Amino acid sequence: MIHYHITDNTAAAIPLRDIPEVSYADFYDDLCAKLADPRYHLAHYFALPEEGRMRFYALLLDDAASQVLVTSFATDYYDDTALPSLTARHPQVHPFERDIAERYGIRFDGMPWDKPLRFPFDRRDRGSSMDNYPFYTMEGGSLHEVNVGPIHAGIIEPGAFRFICNGEQVLHLEIALGYQHRGVEHTFETTDNRLRQCCLAETVAGDSSVAHATAFIEAIEKLTGHERPAQLDRERAVALELERMAMQIADTGALAGDVSYQLGQVACEALRTMTINTTQAWCGNRFGKGLIRPHGTNHPLDAATSAMIRRNVAEIKRRYDEVRHDIKSSPTLLARFEQCGIVTRDQMAALGGVGQAARASGLARDLRVSHPWGVFAKHIRHESIIKTQGDVMARLMVRCREILQSADYIDRLLAIYEQKYADAPNPCTAPDYTAPLAASSLSFGLVEGWRGETCHVVVTDAAGRIAACRIKDASLHNWQALALALRGEGISDFPICNKSFNLSYCGHDL
Repeated sequence: MIHYHITDNTAAAIPLRDIPEVSYADFYDDLCAKLADPRYHLAHYFALPEEGRMRFYALLLDDAASQVLVTSFATDYYDDTALPSLTARHPQVHPFERDIAERYGIRFDGMPWDKPLRFPFDRRDRGSSMDNYPFYTMEGGSLHEVNVGPIHAGIIEPGAFRFICNGEQVLHLEIALGYQHRGVEHTFETTDNRLRQCCLAETVAGDSSVAHATAFIEAIEKLTGHERPAQLDRERAVALELERMAMQIADTGALAGDVSYQLGQVACEALRTMTINTTQAWCGNRFGKGLIRPHGTNHPLDAATSAMIRRNVAEIKRRYDEVRHDIKSSPTLLARFEQCGIVTRDQMAALGGVGQAARASGLARDLRVSHPWGVFAKHIRHESIIKTQGDVMARLMVRCREILQSADYIDRLLAIYEQKYADAPNPCTAPDYTAPLAASSLSFGLVEGWRGETCHVVVTDAAGRIAACRIKDASLHNWQALALALRGEGISDFPICNKSFNLSYCGHDL
């Protein structure tokens, strides 16, 4: 057994000297053993150049004990010895090993599917590009390929989907991303302006602005060591749950639209607009940009704003519940959604699946339960919505129940605010963008966004500057789950399978 620094999702930053450094052989053996147990999964695994060598960090989550296990190993910077790959044993490691290989030229012996992940601007092999991406091919007289993308209708980001089909049946789907790599992680290292860093975190994925901002700010506040008022935790939770409601309602409408259930689509579009307009009335931005800031807020709740949010959320919940009942009783929707795009629990666990997609397959993975922070560590005992069928309908039903649950959480948190501060000023102060960060330390923010597990890891140098920021969007592992969901299905089912996951292109193309 190797050594770990054991912490949790509420503890302070970790000095780099306190993170154990082990041999790769011991790292490999121990991680193989732990990842075979479903109570463990990787939050992040990455490498950083450090004083003429390469140091690898792993954040392993113990979902049963609510612990975060942090360890590391190191190699010489120019050591070209191939490391035995963990991917063949545990596919959830795959995107991490691909990222490390692409960035730094590290070789992993025996890694299946050794392909670029994102095509970052500073990748080791500048000769690799989307123009020569090595798509998988199959030969056979009855087989044909269908290409979708990379340019799509509407305003979504680019991504390529290549299907290998036998007639209408999909045998294999390969998803290629990285068409619009933005250098987001690198940009955190190039500025000391904390406000700019906060704005940057909000842009990782536009539909998850609150989730990514919260994860980054959690990491920053652990590095400053400053306490924050409980009311600030409650307001951040309200913002997160409003974001969850808005996007899950939007997904409900999109799925309804894909099977021409126009009543459900139009109703959800109206309710989604009402939800994001509520956020806009609170902070001036429909997606919550500007709302999450370090140590304080520029938009503290007052009695009028709290009453407005409670009133709007209650109405949204009432009207959405009617839509939900209609969906559950619609023969057209049930015929298309049930038994379509199935991903099993074992497949989700192997891939490291997260969020509502994992919970729809029976994998009870939810940071609000396993690694609580803020109000979920203090005021709210969250109970995850779990389905076992793993199909499009299950993923929709998890969304439906979570919307109603989020509405109840918002009402409960705002009721606490009104009880405590009915006749007293809100204790939330203005943001602090100047608090110094602990030097030579590692911190992380783990937040359950509406898509699932969102992770920001921040490493500082000896001067207390951000030396690296490593981000994991909830979509990272779930893209492969989408590919599995299409196997054996008709290609005409791709739109509804795709919408039932609704993954983020820009969350991947960092």
